[in-house]
Amino acid sequence: MRAEERSQVAEPSDDAGTPRRSRARPRDDRRAAWIFLIPALAGFVIFYGYPSVRGFWYSLTDFNLLNDPEFVGADNYTKVLQDPQFWHSIQVTAYYVVINIGSQMLFGLLLAGIMHRLTRSVALRAMLLLPWLVPNVTVALLWIWLLDADLGFVNHLLKALGLGTVGFFVSPDWAMPTIGLVNSWAYTGYTALLLYAGMLQIPPHLYESAALDGAGELRMFRSITLPMLRPVLALVLVVSMIGSFQIFDTVAVAAGGAGATSAIRVIYYFIYQQAFQYFHMGYASAAALLLALVLGVLTVVQMRLLRASRSDLA
Repeated sequence: MRAEERSQVAEPSDDAGTPRRSRARPRDDRRAAWIFLIPALAGFVIFYGYPSVRGFWYSLTDFNLLNDPEFVGADNYTKVLQDPQFWHSIQVTAYYVVINIGSQMLFGLLLAGIMHRLTRSVALRAMLLLPWLVPNVTVALLWIWLLDADLGFVNHLLKALGLGTVGFFVSPDWAMPTIGLVNSWAYTGYTALLLYAGMLQIPPHLYESAALDGAGELRMFRSITLPMLRPVLALVLVVSMIGSFQIFDTVAVAAGGAGATSAIRVIYYFIYQQAFQYFHMGYASAAALLLALVLGVLTVVQMRLLRASRSDLA
């Protein structure tokens, strides 16, 4: 049989009634995706987008909650940048951030390493989350009672040891380190769990090979864990930094009736005072937007320095 005849026999004809199988078109799920995203987008626009635009408009006015806002241009930004109290609050906040993030990362890495290399107890992980689940106002009140100069258990213990009492929340020298360590106590467990989750992604054979070569736990932590954990460390550092700059509730509780208000006046407390004590809403909005700009710049710099987009696990 010739090639032309064989090809005619092999190919089914439409006249024979054999339906041809149509090629399935890829399903387009974009419409369904947008439908599911609508609630989240609506919440973002209502609770973040609109207030941000409104705050930017107020920062260009002299709004004070009593009169209609009048446009003043960039006067509020000029006044904020020339205000020594604003820069003092930035300095106090930076001091708090160093104490809070430094202690959180140190103890968080220690706890995460213990859980990863020694024990993976579910009960231990649950206990680490307990301080994080307690509201910050409750944490502040608890530690104010424990560290009270007259009735606090800690000062009673110090007095029994012959060291004298310390005004932890009222002394200008002790107030901010105390607040930083109190919040570190509350958030270290959560930070440790984030780092522990990152450590679980490290291939176990790397530790096995290092152990066969005679490397100890400290050497493996320095040479394997930290390099492999860089993307998670970058995420935790950025989130912790933004959260630390937003500290307010612990400071507001500690500042009530205390004599160390200027020593613990962080930037959020400064904005709160300008907005709701002095009713300078436009001025407070300008300070808040400058803070957002500072946080954005610090986040970009931090991500670049830590090379967060590159993972050694890939």
